[in-house]
Amino acid sequence: MELTILHLYPDCMSLYGEYANVAVLRRHLEAMRVSVRVDTALFEDTPDFSRADFIYMGAGAERTQKAALSALLPHREALKAAVDRGAVVLFTGSAMELLGASITGADGRVWPCLGFADFTTRETGNRSPEDVVARASLWESFVVGFMNKCSETFGVAAPLFDQVERGPGNAGDGSPGEGYVDGNVFATHLTGPILVKNPDFTDFLIRRLFQLKGWQQPEQLPVLPYEREAYEVTLKELTSRAGG
Repeated sequence: MELTILHLYPDCMSLYGEYANVAVLRRHLEAMRVSVRVDTALFEDTPDFSRADFIYMGAGAERTQKAALSALLPHREALKAAVDRGAVVLFTGSAMELLGASITGADGRVWPCLGFADFTTRETGNRSPEDVVARASLWESFVVGFMNKCSETFGVAAPLFDQVERGPGNAGDGSPGEGYVDGNVFATHLTGPILVKNPDFTDFLIRRLFQLKGWQQPEQLPVLPYEREAYEVTLKELTSRAGG
């Protein structure tokens, strides 16, 4: 069994150790005897989406995010073709905003984005670094993470997380939900990195990858040392703070 991960712009879009999302996913897959190839694409490269099974981009600062957008826009159709054939996509942190229709900067400048969804983002200039506890819509466990954004995202038709128990959601208008999901495309502002902190999310993505490849679903998935214990400690700490 062989699988290819494409990591977009790891040199610039890896705030908060986001590269570890790829590392932990690879470790889990290799523990299942899956041969994993990790390709990387820098700003000057033409990403090879044609053989990518999992496509990932992490968080970046506002200026770096716009540079990533400029680098990726010429390859939009190739990325769309990968999405259409079912490749699993995960964009975290500020990378989530690139999937929408546009980003409006704090100075009023509008940046057209990839347009895979109709949502829009508006930068506020007010940064909100907060821990987050949310309820997943596709699996039962809570999700924990960290968010440090200065933007609000409006018009998300299908949030990845139905309810946010602690921390900000997509928008500051009181509407529930955080992130975005459509088929095998997943996005969230949560960083941390999210797959390291949430092994159930990692397991969910692995099952989607097995489905994409046409492989038989495993009865059990590997558990790396201390990952479940770390998740439980983090969840307990964050929920107790919220209750206090």
